[in-house]
Amino acid sequence: MRAPLTLKGSQRLREELEHLKSVKRPAVILAIAEARAHGDLKENAEYHAAREQQGFIEGRIKELESALSHAHVIDTAKLNPGDKIVFGAIVELSDVDSGDEVTYQIVGDLESDIKAGLISVSAPIARALIGKREGDAITITAPGGERSYEIVAVRYDA
Repeated sequence: MRAPLTLKGSQRLREELEHLKSVKRPAVILAIAEARAHGDLKENAEYHAAREQQGFIEGRIKELESALSHAHVIDTAKLNPGDKIVFGAIVELSDVDSGDEVTYQIVGDLESDIKAGLISVSAPIARALIGKREGDAITITAPGGERSYEIVAVRYDA
């Protein structure tokens, strides 16, 4: 199955991939070359750290290339689901108990970042929201207990 990805998320991942290939990779290669010039590689901490960093960079490059080649990119601006919540929706929620308001966008697994308000389509809160409409209430079982939210607004990027 092809993983869904928003157009913005796809662009961010492509930018990260380009940065890794054009900036990070050459920098770590240079660091390895400099560390080699210091002599004995067995006890050269700089060399081992640079090689480890290179492994992380190469792994991330492969992960991004694979994900982007298998992704189903969805332009959320072209969706017209009305007031129904679907993939890509930006949803404003109000906590029924505390009155706190939060805003989330439902995105693909690769682009999710809870600190930025991007929740994965496979997350429990996103699954509870899919198919609902503005004004509906949902209850989610979280590690801290059940949480109830009211859907205040639903919108899509233009």
